[in-house]
Amino acid sequence: MSQDMLELSSTPPRKSETAVSDWQQRLRTKFPAQRVELIFTIITFVTMMAGLAAEWLDAPPAVASVLYLIAYVTGGTFGLMAGLESLRNFTIDVDLLMVLAAIGAALVGAPFEGAMLLFLFSLSNVLQAYAMDRTRNAIRALMALRPAEATVRRDGQMMTLPIEDIRVGDRMFVKPGERLALDGRIVEGRSSLDQAAITGESIPVAKGPGDTVLAGSINERGSLEVEVTRLAEDTTLAKLIKMVEEAQGQKAQTQRFIEKAEQYYALGVIIMTAVAIVVPLFLFDEPFDTTFYRAMTLMVAASPCAIVISTPATVLSAIGNGARKGVLFKGGVYVERAAEIKVIAFDKTGTLTQGKPQVTDVVVCDAHWDGDESDLLRLAAAVEAKSEHPLAEAIVAFAEKRGLELPDATEFHSETGLGVRAAVDGRQVAVGNRRYYADWVMDGLENATAVLEQFQDQGKTSVIVADITETTRRAHVLGVLAIADVLRPDVANVIKRLKDLGVAHVAMLTGDNERVAAAIARQAGVDAHYAELLPEDKMRLLQKLAAEYGPVAMVGDGVNDAPALATAEIGIAMGAAGTDVALETADIVLMSDDLSKIPYVIGLSRKTRRTLVQNLTFAIGMILILITSVLTIGLSLPLSVIGHEGSTVLVSLNGLRLLGYKGE
Repeated sequence: MSQDMLELSSTPPRKSETAVSDWQQRLRTKFPAQRVELIFTIITFVTMMAGLAAEWLDAPPAVASVLYLIAYVTGGTFGLMAGLESLRNFTIDVDLLMVLAAIGAALVGAPFEGAMLLFLFSLSNVLQAYAMDRTRNAIRALMALRPAEATVRRDGQMMTLPIEDIRVGDRMFVKPGERLALDGRIVEGRSSLDQAAITGESIPVAKGPGDTVLAGSINERGSLEVEVTRLAEDTTLAKLIKMVEEAQGQKAQTQRFIEKAEQYYALGVIIMTAVAIVVPLFLFDEPFDTTFYRAMTLMVAASPCAIVISTPATVLSAIGNGARKGVLFKGGVYVERAAEIKVIAFDKTGTLTQGKPQVTDVVVCDAHWDGDESDLLRLAAAVEAKSEHPLAEAIVAFAEKRGLELPDATEFHSETGLGVRAAVDGRQVAVGNRRYYADWVMDGLENATAVLEQFQDQGKTSVIVADITETTRRAHVLGVLAIADVLRPDVANVIKRLKDLGVAHVAMLTGDNERVAAAIARQAGVDAHYAELLPEDKMRLLQKLAAEYGPVAMVGDGVNDAPALATAEIGIAMGAAGTDVALETADIVLMSDDLSKIPYVIGLSRKTRRTLVQNLTFAIGMILILITSVLTIGLSLPLSVIGHEGSTVLVSLNGLRLLGYKGE
């Protein structure tokens, strides 16, 4: 991995993301995470022990004062620094509130309560930092996926080089059980590759010469020779890591609102504390010590730590969960926004369908011919083997899948957009559409007409296979092949699951003709389909659907659907492993072609929103309970601290539960 990427990965989150003090962030830039946690723990331990020793040991007042001073210095110095820094920026943060409360406790003769406040606040920060680090394990796991070096052949010699020194075009050799260090294209060898860490696919994918392979994949069986196509910093894995990091820096809507409100709220707490001191002193003649102690307790009770930490802990956990499953959220805002989706619009080609034409039917139309379906397919494939047309490739691939041996074809002739013919097994065979045979005298066409019309109604492309005699321009129909871009096998189930999740409207958008679109729509089970659309038509249609039903998500391949993906409330690009345009365009990226990830995205987003509501409700409720207890029953400062810091830790842990979300 490049040095820039390593530096990016080690950069800590901003304070607004974690609600952890700036001094902790500065430590994280200088020391490894484990050492920082040790420093935090030592500071917390010293604060606790010094405070307890001062309170419980029968020490002279001077010794007790020194112990309390140690507790206050270890527990409060960095918080005071962070608080002063926030004041210089004309803001007030939680650190300042805690330090003021601790100093206030010491001033009214309760130094032990102040020391315990600083101890529990420090302990809470340690636990929060640990919780937030757990949400970043996705990045660490991704960084560990790629080997630091690879074996390549250069200038006729085999050598092991750091991946930063490997160039595009180098031949990389990958043994069974090894991870691929860089993206590339297989030159020699066949194997199954486990791409789960990159695309989320649970089943290894068979790969052979000409196939693209991704850095971080595990070569399971055969040895491979791979031509490197991307440098270390340009691989899909490197982009994946960078995107996850950037996503964690993009704040959710709730988080942005809380950060704005926090400044006003913190100022309100300061004003409330001042009022709690002034009013009892001057209106009710209460003793200063009692009034000041109660005001400090009130300040702790009203501090918004739990509210501030509740959103980033939850949203970052959701982002980390998605990254492990091959789903990338471009930011916290999209984690929340996906929960609001009422309409999902799917592109057809390459999204709902496989994206490649496949032979679906082979029908023999001549009852007197002594051949069967395999013979018909074998003749057609032999002729089409000389052609480079996509339909020809589909026919040849289907014949090879059936295990048919193709005879040699000679005297090949092609008419662009119409058909082809060649000599096969001593006979002249033609494969073409109806227009190809317009100038031929056709025998047996009436038997094939019903089949052709049936396939046409199903949205399939048909070609006629015929024996021909060029001298007389006669063609004898042997049979018909139907070819179509077939539906993905899991589409109907995915759409049903989306309906079960409460998606109000599922639509299919395509540039194909109406008949093809209608056939695919019937098979998929969508609510509506829209055919013969240009890119600008898709954009207008999405705006119409949004006005009628609500927020719209557009699902496409990220290449020709870029305008629609940008127009929708949420743009979801699927099958984006290695596709630069998809990675750049969409708001949510599915690294594999797995449509089942879309219900997972909706479910995760809604679970995230429910968790946010739980955390905010609990945090606000605890603040109200603590404030009420302070004002009515005189809740002590230590109990207020325990309630305040305990609620902060609990909302962090509740947010972490999203790391284990598996789908609804």
